[in-house]
Amino acid sequence: MTACGLDFGTSNTTLGLAGQGLARLEDDEATLPSAIFFPPTASALVGRAALKAYRDGEPGRLMRSLKSALGTSLIEETTQIGRERVKFRDVIGRYVGVVRRRAEQATGAELDAVVHGRPVHFVDGDPAGDARAEDTLREIAHSVGFREISFQYEPVAAALDYERTIGAEELALIADIGGGTSDFSVVRLSPERHRAADRSADILANDGVRIGGVDFDRRLSLGVAMPLLGFRSPMKRAGLEAPSSWFHDLATWQSINKLYDGKAVRSIRETRRESAAPELLDRLIRVIEAEAGHGLAADVEAAKIGLSDAALATVPLGIAERGLFAEVAPDDLVRHTRELAARIAARIGDCLLKAGVSAERIDAVFLTGGSTRLAHVRAAILAAVPGARVAEGDTFGSVGSGLALEAARRYG
Repeated sequence: MTACGLDFGTSNTTLGLAGQGLARLEDDEATLPSAIFFPPTASALVGRAALKAYRDGEPGRLMRSLKSALGTSLIEETTQIGRERVKFRDVIGRYVGVVRRRAEQATGAELDAVVHGRPVHFVDGDPAGDARAEDTLREIAHSVGFREISFQYEPVAAALDYERTIGAEELALIADIGGGTSDFSVVRLSPERHRAADRSADILANDGVRIGGVDFDRRLSLGVAMPLLGFRSPMKRAGLEAPSSWFHDLATWQSINKLYDGKAVRSIRETRRESAAPELLDRLIRVIEAEAGHGLAADVEAAKIGLSDAALATVPLGIAERGLFAEVAPDDLVRHTRELAARIAARIGDCLLKAGVSAERIDAVFLTGGSTRLAHVRAAILAAVPGARVAEGDTFGSVGSGLALEAARRYG
């Protein structure tokens, strides 16, 4: 039996082989963007190739943030792909199937068993929805050829990866701030414990919240880009604003395609007649008619990432109007997403309470996941455990590497 650990993420995916490290899933890259592009006739493209095809203007359908559908009613709904309607769960299956086949090609071995990473909560405050999400992911894994399937919390997997680097026992807070969720674990770690077969007694608590990088993208888009397309623009009738649903859909990765069926543009044109700023809604129409929503979302995401080490970033909106762009400063990002960072940090207190330990007892905080690069998110996390030593690993690969270690334990 050949076992692997699969970190199917909202933004990126990795797959670790027991005893071999992370597989190269696209060219020489271990990370594969969680994106799939369906051309009208050819086979689907995934990862960077999918994003490139979309940005190059090739005809077809791009889908991202597929993991966000797990645990929601959307997973059983269908979406138009070419001439057929396909369930979202089947779209995920196509993507995961490609990941498995590429890993097998890279290693020359058939992958029989998988430890699937999962967030502490797929959905907040809904145990039944959480269970359905795991069951769906298990069924998808079976459908693409895995015979043995089990799960591990993503922050616990990151803890196993981090544990390989330490020289003495410590009590660690693991903070995994990913594309769709923020997850925490309080774990006892040591070189000696790392060799144990059963680690359940060392995991003191897990907690999480459904907030991640895509939520920061959405808030930033609504704050700086969508107002230039008519978000919250006034109507002729005093006190009324343009309907907000179009802008929320356009700012949310998994909802963008809903705007492309023609109904949205017809509705916007009707609203335009009663708008006090019709030129703004004209811009919105141009973006939707050009099916440029995913490109706009990617530009907002790039601006967010760019602010990690730049004083200013821009979001180009030339598709809406020649020369149009939105400027974004670090203060803008903080102002529009401060509440998200605070909610993430609040879960640390809940996790420590569940573990029965005070913040002062935490020796180290291990940061992983792309959103830990956001300065105000990082600051909010560290403020919750001010005396802890800060440790960092592979931002996008720690979970996959830890899942591979767990796969070796469980399946040999």
